[in-house]
Amino acid sequence: MTRLTRKADTPESSAFPTRPYDLLKEVTVALVLVTVLTVLLAALFSSPDDPPVTLGSWSRADAADFTATAVSELGGTSGTAQYGPPYNDTPGAGQKIGPVSLQRLAGVHIPIDTAEDFVIQPLRRAPEPPLVAKALAVWKAAPPDRQHAWTSAYSDALGKAPNGNPARVAPGAYGPVPILIARLLELARSGALDGELLTEGSQFYQTDYTRPLLFLGDGNYFANLAQSRHLAGDQWGMMNETGNYPGQPWLWLYTFWYQIEPFKSSDNADALIWGLMALLSLALILVPFIPGIRSIPRWTRVHRLIWRDYYRAQQPPHRTGSAPPGRG
Repeated sequence: MTRLTRKADTPESSAFPTRPYDLLKEVTVALVLVTVLTVLLAALFSSPDDPPVTLGSWSRADAADFTATAVSELGGTSGTAQYGPPYNDTPGAGQKIGPVSLQRLAGVHIPIDTAEDFVIQPLRRAPEPPLVAKALAVWKAAPPDRQHAWTSAYSDALGKAPNGNPARVAPGAYGPVPILIARLLELARSGALDGELLTEGSQFYQTDYTRPLLFLGDGNYFANLAQSRHLAGDQWGMMNETGNYPGQPWLWLYTFWYQIEPFKSSDNADALIWGLMALLSLALILVPFIPGIRSIPRWTRVHRLIWRDYYRAQQPPHRTGSAPPGRG
């Protein structure tokens, strides 16, 4: 029987040191260690899981603010109703960069009529008592100027009522507005209004939250809640999370401009900052082609600091001087 002998070392194997290595053991240890660290750090430093703010929770927490916002949606005076593109063609609306309005260039591609989409249509689709059905018919038959007069008068009366309580509004010529808004508040408190606004549109999967979010954003409740959680724009909200948790630090350059003038007080802040960031991004892309700037790394010799081990290895060995010959 031939006895197996160890293969002689090849020139390649003798040129480099070798040692036994268990790849499976290494992968297992790394996987277990990373899993434990992930679970531990997630338990200690994970983001808070706050419940979502919905039209239902808003209407139950602050009925006065919901009612006032619903009246502004019905009367076409809310922020969304006067926003302009991409939601509507409000004259003069839209942020600009100089004479160019980027919003108007994009056009209206998410058409929203706040009175119809946020109030009238949800009421029509829900089973309505005869009184509400009659109020809808009266509203539809009235000319636009009469509708505006009703909502304007009711909005002013809500502002004068104690704590904005709809139940304590003084009598007046409000038409069917109080009935419609009271019924909308009932739908919101039951949670039905959230579903009604999600079902608008032709999408098969109802995952477009644009309408409920716009309705929610037109009120003060959501903005006040964001302010209390340090999420407002003047609180660097784009790079925060709820509470004192840090968020996305890479967004600091974008949100920084909202904290300083002239952007801080400009009505065109979004458009101006977008244009500024576009220019800065273009400048970053063109750094290798801009004379002077592209040479900064060579002048500062930062690369030699980063690759110091490589350059140290490339230096020739230091030679010690030979001893002077002795005298004979």
